[in-house]
Amino acid sequence: MKNKVIFAFLVVLTTSLMGSSFAVGKMGLEFLPPLLLVGLRFTLAGILMAVSVKVLKKKHPVKAKDWLKILLIGALQTAGVMGAIFLSLRTITAGESAILTFMNPLLVVIFGTLALKITYRFLQWAGVFLGFLGVAVTMGGQIQMEIGTLFGFASAVFWAVGTLLIKKWGWQFDTWVLTAYQMLFGGILLLGMSLFLESKPPVFTAASVVIILWLAIPASIVQFSVWFYLLQNGNPGKVSAFLFLAPFFGVLTGWLLLDEKIGITLLIGGVLIFAGIFLVNWPDKKAEGTVQAEIAKG
Repeated sequence: MKNKVIFAFLVVLTTSLMGSSFAVGKMGLEFLPPLLLVGLRFTLAGILMAVSVKVLKKKHPVKAKDWLKILLIGALQTAGVMGAIFLSLRTITAGESAILTFMNPLLVVIFGTLALKITYRFLQWAGVFLGFLGVAVTMGGQIQMEIGTLFGFASAVFWAVGTLLIKKWGWQFDTWVLTAYQMLFGGILLLGMSLFLESKPPVFTAASVVIILWLAIPASIVQFSVWFYLLQNGNPGKVSAFLFLAPFFGVLTGWLLLDEKIGITLLIGGVLIFAGIFLVNWPDKKAEGTVQAEIAKG
């Protein structure tokens, strides 16, 4: 991507939409129970993406086992991750939830090593160490462990496992088709869970409808579309390195929209986690050079 100004704007746009969804989601909990809120968000986003021209003209899976793979990814990546995030928001701040959730790149390194025997660089392991040190500092500043803390960490675990499944199976599917249907399937699973597990009646007002639409369209469809555009038109490794901005915007919007307090332990821990995510995602220049040389030989 040649125009650095446009690149910077799109990076800020997509990561701010990622991060702001925590604060906006917490606002939505005043009107709807968490599983219903996030279920409506992703069912609506999945339907809108699935019927879009961008997805309809792409190749869709034919075999049942391929649809089951997308269903499993949706169960982890959307139902697991987002369900845990919105449940965490009942008892912890939007900033804390964002920081815990975006630990997922650190867990990907650990799970990838254990399950898929992927080899990672020293720099990435240094990032894992910094990240978990940041979590210890952040959580150490709390007087007691909230149930939301466990849900926040669970969201990172679900996201890391979902990421590894996408690494393993993602090449079989068109990116847009996979994104649309994993959101749709995950959203439907969340609605089913809400039906059986939640009893709080939803309150639909102009404010709650605006929140649902914001979460479904700008914070889901627009955010994913911009992110994929950056990955396809820029260096994927360098683009992913900017993922650390998302929890920063989560903390910032929690402070701006919800008046959440930013303590010194949250600041220090957050900086360590951001640094860890940055190192984990930083591209391997040596590997890039090898790939470019092979392409040049072509």
